[in-house]
Amino acid sequence: MTYKQDLPYVPYNSANKDYARFNRNNPTKAESLFWNYILKWDKTWFRFVRQKTILWFIADFYCSKLLLVIEIDWWYHNETWKDDKNREMFMKDKWIKTIRFTNEEIENNLEWVAQYLKKLIENRKKELGL
Repeated sequence: MTYKQDLPYVPYNSANKDYARFNRNNPTKAESLFWNYILKWDKTWFRFVRQKTILWFIADFYCSKLLLVIEIDWWYHNETWKDDKNREMFMKDKWIKTIRFTNEEIENNLEWVAQYLKKLIENRKKELGL
């Protein structure tokens, strides 16, 4: 895959704005660790935003330059795995990659998560021609 200048437009859903703001102000322990240790202050050299509304859902973390969604607490979403799969298929059509980490991975193996994400970002840059 190579980066396209005419990537599909991904609409912003203002209906979820208040809930996204609530989630930003009330992060889980794992989300807070992930944000502060890995994403905050451009430690990845890319700007990520928290609780980004994309269509009918809210992504935990999103980087528009990398077209990358990061979800945490995946174990919580197991009850809605069909919705998750539908969402991921839609994202893939929009060139957006979704990765997931569990609370346990973040809380117990944060350094591993940081290294994994660093490698993933390098690969993603190559995929998109950045």
